Amino acid sequence: MDILMGKLSLIDLAGSERGTVTENRGIRLLEGAKINRSLLALANCINALGDRSKKGFFVPYRDSKLTRLLKDSLGGNCKTVMISNIAPSSSQFEESTNTLKYASRAKNIKVQVRPNKKLVNIHIAEYKSIITDLRSEISTLKDQLHKNYIPSQNVQSQQVQNNQSSENSNFQCSCGRQAIEEEMRQV
Repeated sequence: MDILMGKLSLIDLAGSERGTVTENRGIRLLEGAKINRSLLALANCINALGDRSKKGFFVPYRDSKLTRLLKDSLGGNCKTVMISNIAPSSSQFEESTNTLKYASRAKNIKVQVRPNKKLVNIHIAEYKSIITDLRSEISTLKDQLHKNYIPSQNVQSQQVQNNQSSENSNFQCSCGRQAIEEEMRQV
């Protein structure tokens, strides 16, 4: 029995927020700055993945939450589609140009996609063998505990016997602790 697994991510990337153009103040200005920071981190990831000359180059996925969410979509085993919206207006020329440059860099990312198939029977058999191994390990550990187990009454009687034999011996402690304990007993 085969199970095909997939993941669908729909993400609407906000346009770059220019504070001078939008005239935002306060919280909206900070929000725009965070959007720009995330888009810059995404651009860094796209540049690192799209540059074919740098094999094994570090991709900074951890720079923002957005790039962490898109990690599988950008460099993983996924088919990714980027839809860019541009405006034909001359007032939006610069924004449209930047959007097209962004999309062309994303187009340079090449990944080989394989189907995510999982054979359920194989996984179940693996889990059953793991469970039996763990159960046998638990039983051997229990046996070892029972072999080394001394009831509490025997432990106390052994400690009393050890104390009596140490008092009777002529052993002298080099640190002087035994002499101090004997003085304390006499007091």
